[in-house]
Amino acid sequence: MPDLPTPQDAAEAALFSECWDAVLSYADLCTSGSAAATQLATEAFTHGIHEARSVTARTKTTGRRNPQLPRIPLLLNSVRTTAAAWEAHGQGHRLDPDLRLWLNSEKAARYTGPPLHRPVALRGLKDLQEPDAALLWLVEVEALPLPAVARRLGLDPVAAAEELGQVRALFRDRCHRNHLDTPMDAKCRSYARLLDAVTRSPGAETPDDLSQHLARCVECAEAAACLRLHGGGLPAALAGGVIGWGGLAYLERRRRAAEAGLAGGRTDAAADTGLAEIKEAAPRIGRTGLLVAAVIVSGLALTVSLMPFGSGNDRDVSARGDAADRQPVADPAVSSPPATKRAEGALVSPEPVDTGVDTGSKSDPEPQGTPSSPARATEGTPGSKSSAAPVEVTKSPASCEVKYTVVDQWTDGFQASVTVTSEKALDSWQIGWTFDDGQRVTQMWDGTVAQDGSRVTASAKDYNKSVTAGGSFAVGFNGSWHDGNTAPDAFTLNGGRCTTAH
Repeated sequence: MPDLPTPQDAAEAALFSECWDAVLSYADLCTSGSAAATQLATEAFTHGIHEARSVTARTKTTGRRNPQLPRIPLLLNSVRTTAAAWEAHGQGHRLDPDLRLWLNSEKAARYTGPPLHRPVALRGLKDLQEPDAALLWLVEVEALPLPAVARRLGLDPVAAAEELGQVRALFRDRCHRNHLDTPMDAKCRSYARLLDAVTRSPGAETPDDLSQHLARCVECAEAAACLRLHGGGLPAALAGGVIGWGGLAYLERRRRAAEAGLAGGRTDAAADTGLAEIKEAAPRIGRTGLLVAAVIVSGLALTVSLMPFGSGNDRDVSARGDAADRQPVADPAVSSPPATKRAEGALVSPEPVDTGVDTGSKSDPEPQGTPSSPARATEGTPGSKSSAAPVEVTKSPASCEVKYTVVDQWTDGFQASVTVTSEKALDSWQIGWTFDDGQRVTQMWDGTVAQDGSRVTASAKDYNKSVTAGGSFAVGFNGSWHDGNTAPDAFTLNGGRCTTAH
C-alpha cells in the first residue's frame, strides 16, 4: 500500500481519494513499469500535498492570495518535477524513454524557467481563483459530468453551466493578458491584436499571413489554442499547456475512466477548494481503510484506461476532435476532442466534416464530373449525404506533383504541410493521402479535412478553389502520432494519382 501523507481532516481525506488515481494514471504514462509508476506517484503525491499545505499556510498567515493551481493539476506538475529529479539523480532508466528526451529539451525548461516564458495555459489557469480553476479543470480535462462537478464543488447544479461559461471566458481573458505580457519579437507583437480578433468568433477566417505565422511560432499557436474557446480544443490546450509531456495521452485516459464511471473519489463530496465549507461527519472507516479503497478504485480506473480499444495499444491516443469543429488557427499542442464508443467497446473517431461533396454510398474513388453529372463519393470520404452543393472538380484525373514536409515534430504530435502543383487549371480541388503509422490529423488550415481510418482528404476553401495551369496550392495541419511518423503515400488530386517530389 502506498505510504501517503496522513489526511488532516475528513475533507482532505476525500480529496486524497479523488486525486490519487489521477496521479497514478499520469505516473504510469511517465514510467516503464507498474512498480516504478506506484513509487513515482507516491513520491509526487507526497511532495505535492506538502507544497499545497505550505501555500495554504502562507495565505492564512499573510492574508494575501498566493497563486496556486487546483489540487489535481498541482499534483500532476509534481509528477513531472519528481520525474525530472529521478532523471537528474540516476534513476532515469525507470522513466519512459520519450519522457527522458523531453526532460532534457528546451520544452521542459519552459516549465521551470522565467515565469513570463512559461506556457500561456499554465499561467492562465494559475491566475484564476482556485475554485474557478478547479471547475474548469474537472470539466474540461478530467471529463467529469457537470452535475457531478457541481456537487463536488458545492455549486448550484442549475447555475453550474452558466458559471462554467463565465469561467471559460475569464480563462480566455487571463490567457490573452499573459500572451501580451510574454516577451516577443516585433512580428509576433504585430499579430497579437489580429489573433485576438479571429479567435473570438467561431466563423472568423484566419488570414493567410497569420496562418503561416502560427505554423512557425509555437508560442503564438499555444496562445491561439487557449483563446479559441469554441471548436472543442480547450481540453487539449489545458492538458498540453499545464501538464506538458504526455498531456494528450493523459486527457484520453481520464476520458475513458470518466466514461467507465471510475474517475475516482466521491462525486457527491465537495473538494477542499475554498468554494464551500464541508460539514464534517464522523468517519466510518479509518485511514487504512480509506487508502485501501482509494488504491482499489485507482487500480480499476487504471485498468480501464489501459484496456485495448480498437487496434491501438494501451498508450494510443484516440482522435478527440470532430472535424466539423476544427478551426484554421494552428495548435501544436493539440490532440483531439472525445471519440465515440461502439457497442463492442472499440473507439472510433467522430464523423468527419461535411466537405460539400455528395458522398453517396461506398463507391470506389474517382474524380467528379461536370455539374450536370451525378456526384460520386470521393476517396477517403465517409458515405454520408451532404446538403451542400457538390464540389466541382475536373473531369479527368489531374497530372500533379506533391511535396510533403514535416515542419516540426514533438513527443506526441507534429506539424506538416502538403504542397500540390497541378499541370492543369482547376475550378476546385480535393486532395487525399494515406498514413501508414496511424497518424491522425487534429487541425487543418487552408483546407477542410476529413479522415476515415488512415485515409485523409482535404477540400478547398472558398478563397483558394481556383488554380491556374502549372500553379500550386498548399494545406497545413497539426497531427498526432504514437509508434511512428513516416511520410504518407498514395497522394491523389481529384481522384487522380500524383507523383511525389523528393
